[in-house]
This record gives sequence, C-alpha cells and structure tokens, in this order.
Amino acid sequence: MTVNENLSVSSSPHILTKNNTRRVMLDVLIALLPAVVASVIFYGWRALVLTAVCVLACNLFEFGFTKLTRRPTTIFDLSASVTGVLLSQNLSATFPIWMSVVGCFFAIVVVKQLFGGIGKNFANPAIAARIMLFLCFATEMNSFAVLKDGVLVSEATPFTLSLTGAQPLTYREMFLGFHAGAIGETCSLALLIGLVYLLARRVISWHIPVSFIGTVALLSWIFGADPLEQVLSGGLLIGAIFMATDYVTSPASPVGRLIFGVGCGAITTLIRLAGHTEGVSYAILMMNLLCPYIDKLTIRRPVGAPKPPKPEKKGKEEAAK
Repeated sequence: MTVNENLSVSSSPHILTKNNTRRVMLDVLIALLPAVVASVIFYGWRALVLTAVCVLACNLFEFGFTKLTRRPTTIFDLSASVTGVLLSQNLSATFPIWMSVVGCFFAIVVVKQLFGGIGKNFANPAIAARIMLFLCFATEMNSFAVLKDGVLVSEATPFTLSLTGAQPLTYREMFLGFHAGAIGETCSLALLIGLVYLLARRVISWHIPVSFIGTVALLSWIFGADPLEQVLSGGLLIGAIFMATDYVTSPASPVGRLIFGVGCGAITTLIRLAGHTEGVSYAILMMNLLCPYIDKLTIRRPVGAPKPPKPEKKGKEEAAK
C-alpha cells in the first residue's frame, strides 16, 4: 500500500464556509434595519439619536476595554454594533441618553468583556443590560410615548391598556406599530421582515422563534388571554427573533432550541399572566442560564466517540472519611 505524500491531514472541521462573525453580524444589522426605520417614523429623530448613541457607546467601550487589557481590537466584527442597536430598540423614545450609555457599559464591559469577550458571555448582553436598566431606572424604563404632531406625548402601552380595562387597540394598530412602547418592538411588520431575511440567509433557524412565539400564543389561549394580542404586544417578537437566537447563549442542537423556545414562551406567559406587563427579557435570561444543561442533554455523541467515564464509587472507608 502506497501513501500519497501530497495528501495533507488535518483535524476537523473539514467543511468550510465563507461565513464569519462579521458577516453574520452584518446580516443581523440588515435584518434590524426595518425596525430602526420604523422607530424613526413612529418616534422621530429622538429614536435615531438614541440608536446612534448606543452603537457609538458600545463600540467605544469595547475598543477601550480591549486596549486597556491589551487584547486584539474586536469592534470590526460588528458584534458591539449589534448589541448597541438591540439595546436601543428596547428603550423608549424618551429614555435619557446618559442612562442608555450606562446600559451600554454594562452590556459590553460587565456582561461581555469581563467574561472573556464574544463567544464566552453567559447571557445576551442587550438582554442583561435591559434588565439592569429596568432595575436601576424603573420609572424611566416604564415611561413610553408616541409622536403626535411632531411632539412625543406620553401614552399607555397595549399591556397597560389591557390591565386597566381601557379601550384596547386594534390588531392593525398593534401590527403596524401605532402605539406606545420601546422604539424597536412596536412595529411587528418590520420585525417579521427581519425574521424572513434571517431565515432566508440561514443566519438563524426557525426552531427558537416559532417555538417561543407559538408557546406564548398557545398558553395565552389556554388561560383565556387573547393570543394575537399577546404576540403583537410587548417585546415578544424582537426578543424571539433577535435575542433568543443569539448563537452564544442558545442551544446548539435543533431539539435543544425547541426546548429553549418552549421554556422562554412558558416563562414569558406566566410572568404576563401574573399581572406584569413584560416577561420576555427575564424569560430569555433565565433560559440563557439553563443553556449549558440543555446542550448537555440534547447534543448527541459522535459515532465512535468514547463514552464519558463514569465516576468511581467510593468505598465504605473513603465514604466514612
């Protein structure tokens, strides 16, 4: 048997792709573009300023931290820009600019970089920062407005209207975004356009968004709530499409993603039915923490791979010690 000397042998993976972090993040930014445009239409220039400040702050904090710690600069992979856009889209149009910068610092430095940078964070940075801002600045995070005659006017969100028994909004108003809320979560049409783009580009799979949204709709119907109102209200769509599908903090296998999505949907529904206006962020964060365990249970062992060694049983004398 002869061996070809020109044959090179290397370790896996052997299937290469042109996709890299920068390309994936660019696709996410393109998918978010309809929501950003809609936010400017419904909330005016203040929404654009808030988005620009968050993107700039996230990149500056990432650049500064990598320089301070003498790590390679990572702002060109666009992950910090994605975090900035996502965080801004989860804030109201009247949210103070300096508070949004605090949120950017928490997302980039505390949640992302202190844990080792991209690929090592335990939770989605934008989700964690939103929860931090809600805990620290509850009044500002719960103040929403809509643009009327060129002026931002305070107004109740669909969930608040539902809880107070006021006249509910029509499905058309909720679908198109004619109501108060975070600047990027109100226009369901824009978010669904982003979902179609991500699926077409194969940046994400259908498992998490469909199981997440479907679970909320099903449980809402079972417990007597309006399923369509629950789906079109709050941050469900932006959370299910753009934040729950984060590669780092979501399961790797299709079965694991379905479990993850169902868990997110169940927790969101329970929080909402308990009388709280929003539960998406908390649901995603809780499932982020469970992600390693879901992976451990659902990722199949490769064919021929050795089984993990079983822990040795201690003898009676060692157990007594």
